[in-house]
Amino acid sequence: MRVSLEKRDTPLISGWSVVAMSVLAVLIGMVLGGVLFLPFEASPWEGYQSLIGNAFFSKRGFGYTLVTATPLMMVGFGTIVAWRCGFIFLGFEGCLLIGAMGGTMVGLGALEGGILSTSAPALVVTLALIWGATLGALWAGLVGELKTRFGGNEVLIALMMNFLAIYLVQYLVAGPWRVVGDMPQTERLPKDLWLPYILSGTRLHAGFLIALASGVAIWVVMAKSRVGFEMIASGLNPRSARYGGILVGIRQRQAALIAGGLAGLAGAITIYGVHHRLLDGLSDGTGFVGIVTALLGRMTVPGTAIASVLYGGLSVGGDAMQRQTGLPSSIVLIVQASIVLLLLATEVLRTHRIVLSGRRKV
Repeated sequence: MRVSLEKRDTPLISGWSVVAMSVLAVLIGMVLGGVLFLPFEASPWEGYQSLIGNAFFSKRGFGYTLVTATPLMMVGFGTIVAWRCGFIFLGFEGCLLIGAMGGTMVGLGALEGGILSTSAPALVVTLALIWGATLGALWAGLVGELKTRFGGNEVLIALMMNFLAIYLVQYLVAGPWRVVGDMPQTERLPKDLWLPYILSGTRLHAGFLIALASGVAIWVVMAKSRVGFEMIASGLNPRSARYGGILVGIRQRQAALIAGGLAGLAGAITIYGVHHRLLDGLSDGTGFVGIVTALLGRMTVPGTAIASVLYGGLSVGGDAMQRQTGLPSSIVLIVQASIVLLLLATEVLRTHRIVLSGRRKV
């Protein structure tokens, strides 16, 4: 039987069709992953019950899911702005780390004897978040400037700058900012500087509300403002946009600053909401996974938010599934990756149909 793809006359745009294909992709991914359970004599049914139940139907677990989703959402929103403007930025990992470094810098200044030691905690936290977002924006803005002014490759430059950010954080936590002890990390910030928890019995912090507010702001800018229209036009066809009087270079610089600022803010929120100190390995790939959530969400703000929560649930539930079934961590990661890859693959079915034996169409 020959299987081929045939382009549809009209792409599927119905919300129900998108939901149906996404659900089907998740189910197929779970079935394929369940096969890997068998050599370990583990029950796929119990494993997936643990995954879904702990991630979405447990108050404490759902709180962790939203905590995990918070930085993913903000990086995803930044991806929407940058990529739709034609600025293919892959440096969110570095922006997140630089933002975390900036937020920690302000927090350390509020310790005893520091320049901000007599300041109100609310002021310190506000300054920390602003400074983290500013440094993230400048970090990405440098890449935007090199691209627009000198024609540099933003993909390569951003990836290289990620390593600069990683090594800079490693230097700080292992050197001048290191607290006495075995672990390379800074001193823990006082509890009055932590972001407040907003759901009792969980560790869901106020950073989640900041992420939602950021999403609303990005949706308004991209969908309802002239700036957003010009950014999207610049990404679709730069030459036509220039012909229409749009300053493409300026719009791409602005996109870089907004995207980097969101990632930097996510880094500062991670410090004040989760870890409460700067440490090595802080980002753990969040800057790249956030791009994936934006792609899963089809470059829309609501879709990215939902995809971030889904991925956060896979991470939290996957850990619970591993503890309950005793499966190796590699199996859990394969299950997660299979589901994500199949979700991304459903985009093809929106524009193409599967043809079996050249006659039957699905």
